[in-house]
Amino acid sequence: MSATRPERRVLEGRFVRLEPLTREHLPGLWRAIGHPEVFAGGYGGGPAGLPADEKAFAEWVWRSMPHEAGNTYVARLTAGPDAGEVVGSSTLTDFDLHHETAHIGYTAWDPRVWASPVNPEAKLLMLGEAFDHGFGRVKLQADARNERSRAAILKLGATFEGVLRRHRRRADGSWRDTAVYSVLVDEWPAVRAALQARLADASPPRLGR
Repeated sequence: MSATRPERRVLEGRFVRLEPLTREHLPGLWRAIGHPEVFAGGYGGGPAGLPADEKAFAEWVWRSMPHEAGNTYVARLTAGPDAGEVVGSSTLTDFDLHHETAHIGYTAWDPRVWASPVNPEAKLLMLGEAFDHGFGRVKLQADARNERSRAAILKLGATFEGVLRRHRRRADGSWRDTAVYSVLVDEWPAVRAALQARLADASPPRLGR
């Protein structure tokens, strides 16, 4: 099966619905991820990349997301007392149809859904979208200093490949090393089954107030 680029469409899960990013999502996305602790882990280039306000955030998101190269999704809760709330975003991008590779990145979640079913289900949906469209390798990566994100990627079932040294510049001008992981199509059935089992007994997130 040759790889084909997935169309921009809604991906439905039990806990979250992934919707293609539009400008209408931006206020909710700001409320969800416009927080220092989100950027502290390396999102947006690190702490110095946090926009000053909602307007600056909207401009930054629309400028920075890979609209042409990828499919950016906004996650909306579909279960529990906070159904309908936007809780973050992630992107399926860097489609290389010849080499059958893609990348899941640009991920940020509301801190209130960390350690909830949101990340594993979103990744289950996006990995499925990639492999259903003929891709053979999906890359995931994180700032090498971000132990929380690195642990979350491993927990998804991805394999650690190594560290790209001095890979990209952070927002404060320092250089980041990038830890690289991947899931291969031959590994996907086992990874999918483990994620489904992990989600089977999960409860819907509760954001609280």
